[in-house]
Amino acid sequence: MHPLILLGVVVALALVFDYSNGFHDTANAIAASVSTGVISPRRAVVLSGVLNFAGALAGTAVARTIISKIVDPTTVGQGLVIAALVSAIAWNLITWWSGIPSSSSHAILGAVVGATVAAEGFRAVKIAGVTEIFLALVTSPIIGFFVAFILMTALYWIFRKAHPAPVRAAFRPLEILASAWLSFSHGSSDAQKSMGIITMAFIGYATAGHALPLWVLPRHLDPHSGKMLFDVPIWVKAICALSMGIGTAAGGWRIIKTMGTKVVKLEPHNAFIVDTTSALVISAFVNIPGLGLPVSTTHVVSGAVMGVGATKRLSAVRWGVAGNMLLAWILTIPITGVIAAILYRLLIAVHVS
Repeated sequence: MHPLILLGVVVALALVFDYSNGFHDTANAIAASVSTGVISPRRAVVLSGVLNFAGALAGTAVARTIISKIVDPTTVGQGLVIAALVSAIAWNLITWWSGIPSSSSHAILGAVVGATVAAEGFRAVKIAGVTEIFLALVTSPIIGFFVAFILMTALYWIFRKAHPAPVRAAFRPLEILASAWLSFSHGSSDAQKSMGIITMAFIGYATAGHALPLWVLPRHLDPHSGKMLFDVPIWVKAICALSMGIGTAAGGWRIIKTMGTKVVKLEPHNAFIVDTTSALVISAFVNIPGLGLPVSTTHVVSGAVMGVGATKRLSAVRWGVAGNMLLAWILTIPITGVIAAILYRLLIAVHVS
């Protein structure tokens, strides 16, 4: 198949992944506010979709991490990227259908690593970079748990003498603001993964000897190192943001039910802490200079939900549901890695690379 056609397939699949990421992860941003009744599902989905779009345009730190810290982009073939994207999309759809809030970040990381190993062996994987991303994915929900626990405990202490009804009423509008911030943070983190994947594919295409105009792949020579540096194209940012926003607007009601009701019952003040904590943790990992690390919105929100539930009593958290979610998290990286590796070998067998 002609390399340019393969490149078009990569872009299309990356947008499908962004779309699936959007409707798969909508629940993370709006489940708390919907489950508490502070906003209608329709309005919550529209608000989340708009703010996911805005967040996706806010920067490229995570995209640059995806481009540079998993594999050398100059060695990436289109077949590798196609296999990784199909694997991640398939896992998103499987877990969405099952109502399991798994991680799209884990899915794409596992898929890219699996396809790379199948293509070039373990030596081609940047172990240090993958380890850094993996540690961010693992530690962020733990941080979310403890931050939510501390904030919720502090809130209970501050309002310990207040009547519950006015407290719940006061936190209803605040919860909408927290949900909006979380939606923006989700867009700023998750949409950038697809931006990075598309740009990675463009770099691999260009370094294989195929010409690409500057508007397709902006690049410049570093005056200090003499190396060619590549930028995320503005139009790629726009289409990824749009795809994420549309996917978010499509909603993910199966996962909303799990996140909003099955793990722990939330009140408006609980939901405010969950969403504020999640937005704070995600924003920190994305925006602190030198980090730019992708974290799982799913995991962070789940950790915050359990942290809030644990302040009531440990039995308030439905640990059986939480255990099923944890199992899905553990399995995501190896399963998507294996699927991507198999898909890559199949593509090679039919001369797609």
